[in-house]
Amino acid sequence: MRALIVEDDRRIAESLERALASAGFRAERAEDGETAWFRGGTEDYDLIVLDLGLPKLDGLTVLKRWRAEGCESPILILTARGAWTERVEGIDAGADDYLAKPFRMEELIARARALVRRAGGRGAARHQVGRLTVDLNHMTIAIDGVPTSVTPLEFRLIAYLTLHQDKVVPPGELLEHLYGEDDAREANALEAIIARLRRKLGPGVIATRRGFGYHLERPE
Repeated sequence: MRALIVEDDRRIAESLERALASAGFRAERAEDGETAWFRGGTEDYDLIVLDLGLPKLDGLTVLKRWRAEGCESPILILTARGAWTERVEGIDAGADDYLAKPFRMEELIARARALVRRAGGRGAARHQVGRLTVDLNHMTIAIDGVPTSVTPLEFRLIAYLTLHQDKVVPPGELLEHLYGEDDAREANALEAIIARLRRKLGPGVIATRRGFGYHLERPE
């Protein structure tokens, strides 16, 4: 899962990046409104955490532009405690949720996970797809009820397929949500991860539709 953190306070941004990474997100950062507007408008994110007090372009303006331009990513806004008018404006402008600073990182992660699940049409944290069980909160995977050890990268891939289990996911889309902006995004790397997961999970879990992409197998 891919997240964009829009926060000009480097200390807070780094804390958010670490927390989201520990929760299974691949986090990227933007430190001003203009950069955020460009990144959010041209890249596909599963979650955006947006501070409203930004240099160059304020967060509320960025939010309004994103929604007007068709950006559908779930957006969690961060506001100063007591700034209730900002929260109302943010929700009215298209934000999906908000947190007032200072906040507990555990609450932010819980809200982030809930937004991603709802965006994928999945209200629950635990999902059963055929032989596969995925717990998005605890970041665990089981096959036929038996826990299976996977790497963070492998979990992100399975989680993304789980949240989009009703469609075939193209390789390019998977690569975008697995890797950061500075990482190499090569198709053969994706194929290697898929091959490792198939060895771990066994047959009948990850299917390939030639020329289109990957999806999770469902029982007939």
